[in-house]
Amino acid sequence: MRLLLVEDDLKIATFIIKGMKSAGFAVDHSVDGENGLHMALNEPYDAAIIDIMLPEMDGLALIERLRKEKINTPVIILSAKKSIDDRVTGLHTGSDDYLTKPFAFSELLARVQALIRRASGATEPTSLTVGDLSINLLTREVIRDERIIELQPLEFSLLEYLARNTGKVVSKTMIMEHVWDYHFDPQTNVVEARISRLREKIDRGFPYKMIHTVRGVGYVLKKNS
Repeated sequence: MRLLLVEDDLKIATFIIKGMKSAGFAVDHSVDGENGLHMALNEPYDAAIIDIMLPEMDGLALIERLRKEKINTPVIILSAKKSIDDRVTGLHTGSDDYLTKPFAFSELLARVQALIRRASGATEPTSLTVGDLSINLLTREVIRDERIIELQPLEFSLLEYLARNTGKVVSKTMIMEHVWDYHFDPQTNVVEARISRLREKIDRGFPYKMIHTVRGVGYVLKKNS
């Protein structure tokens, strides 16, 4: 999952980025509204976290522009303003949720996950099942054929992305943009390396392989071989 964070307070931004990355998200960060708008208009994001008080362009104006451009990325507003009127204004502008500072990271994470589930039409409890593979998106537990598989955060994010696109070939570029927080570099083999490690855990020792390479195109997760 890929997030956009628009926050000029570097202490808060660092706190959010560290927490979201440990939860398996890729995070792109902007410190001002204009750059944040440019990023949101030109890159695909699963959700955005936007502060209201920003240099160059405030958060409400940013969100209003996004909605006028038909960008429907789920947005949660962060703000030090706590009045009901401020919250109502934020929601009317086009945001999907509103969280006041200071906040607990666990609450922010839960709200972001809820926005993504709502946008995708998923319902609780949230899990993905592909053949004999089960992925619990809330507990982050992965089980294949009754065997618990331990994954690192990036491995989990990679598997989740493949599972959400079961049967569809996803390119290395798509994987880099949704799982990592930087753009695809054709010279890097980071995707191949991570896929190889994931295969060792997901496929080794099982009767059939689920992760397949489509040479020259990308990778695909299938229910059976």
